[in-house]
Amino acid sequence: MRKLIGFDDDSFDRLTQLGRDRMATLQELADEAFADLLKKHGVPIDLKDALRKSVAPALHRKH
Repeated sequence: MRKLIGFDDDSFDRLTQLGRDRMATLQELADEAFADLLKKHGVPIDLKDALRKSVAPALHRKH
């Protein structure tokens, strides 16, 4: 799915430079940033992560 996100000129320039420095595309930087944001708020980022989080409480109850 594609969505448009607006950036001010300064932020866009900094992101572009960061991408060059890390040899990453803007999409790769965005993917990393959104994954970090989801993790910060405890939202699973993929099915594997969701399954791991659903099993963790069950494991803690057994001990």
